[in-house]
Amino acid sequence: METREIISTGNDLAAIAAVDAGCKFFGGYPITPSSEVMHTISDLLPAAGGASIQMEDEIAGIAAAVGAGMSGVRTMTATSGPGVSLKAENLGLAQMAEVPLVLVNVMRGGPSTGLPTRVSQGDVRQARNPSHGDYRSITLCAGNLSECYTEVVRAFNLADRFMQPVIVLTDETIGHMHGKAVVPTVEEVQKGIVPRKTFEGPAEEYFPYEAGPSDPAVLNPMFQGYRYHFTGLHHDRNGFPTEEIETCRKLIQRLEDKVMDHRDEIELNEEFMLDDFNGEEGEVLIVAYGSVSLAAKEAIRHLRKDGIKAGLFRPITLWPSPAERIKHFTDMTKNVLAVELNIRQYTEEVERVSGRLDIEGLYKVNGRAISPYEIVNKVKEVF
Repeated sequence: METREIISTGNDLAAIAAVDAGCKFFGGYPITPSSEVMHTISDLLPAAGGASIQMEDEIAGIAAAVGAGMSGVRTMTATSGPGVSLKAENLGLAQMAEVPLVLVNVMRGGPSTGLPTRVSQGDVRQARNPSHGDYRSITLCAGNLSECYTEVVRAFNLADRFMQPVIVLTDETIGHMHGKAVVPTVEEVQKGIVPRKTFEGPAEEYFPYEAGPSDPAVLNPMFQGYRYHFTGLHHDRNGFPTEEIETCRKLIQRLEDKVMDHRDEIELNEEFMLDDFNGEEGEVLIVAYGSVSLAAKEAIRHLRKDGIKAGLFRPITLWPSPAERIKHFTDMTKNVLAVELNIRQYTEEVERVSGRLDIEGLYKVNGRAISPYEIVNKVKEVF
């Protein structure tokens, strides 16, 4: 794959990635620490034939983005945790109506206003179920500057493949980090674009929500001669509201199965220095994600110099969780340490998948990053 180097911030890279991936609309509202995503994409989109609108609030921002997605274009919004709370209802609409869009969440401290200018990973649970009802969220988590680009590109392809919102989590640290990122060329990105499926037969034979048991809807772009209905209500094959029992059951089951039956297309992980793990007594598995994984890697290098065999499992796709790989490594490793900028939000998933209640944790919720030194000391303290 051909690559290029860009010196930039994580927020700016997310905006650049969206435009390179074919995004044509951005609807949003400024909020710390994500505002630079909107600032940058507002400069880039007009030159690419797109449009960016700063709406009057977070709710209107995602409403505009959903509307653009309904028209058939690639669309994005960006925010932080409080903004996701406001966008929740329209995220549910997009899940039910099967409207693809990308939401970049640059995490900060919470709940409520929290620590607006400080780092956190407090939105992990929120990203799993950002709106009410039965559906499956697809949530990706960038762990370095390059992934602020590549995971946004991947999110657009997944959104169009599965016809639903896809969330990309970054955080204040990685969003404002400035450095060199090695990313694919624009040509490579465009070669890899996965367009949404369309129906090409007679209009009278088009039923957008008449999909297979684990398939997404097929929503042709507006203004091309095909008619259907968007609604947040349970709906029939044309999109019109219904309360028919079996139709409703099949619809909601399909929203679940279209994701869970295709997890192999969604899952992506990093396994750092785990190749030599074989179940020996002293091995230490560290589970971390996002910007925390950068500190974890540095800590692992120090631990190995001190004779402690440590390795990192980093989920890049947080939801659906990489359950099989988590269980594989937790089954073979006695000592497991979860490191998060929250209180056990992903640790609980690791416990659920592994069936273990002896997993140690290192957590910080004061808005400051976790250092490699803290991770090294924690490993030596508890194992």
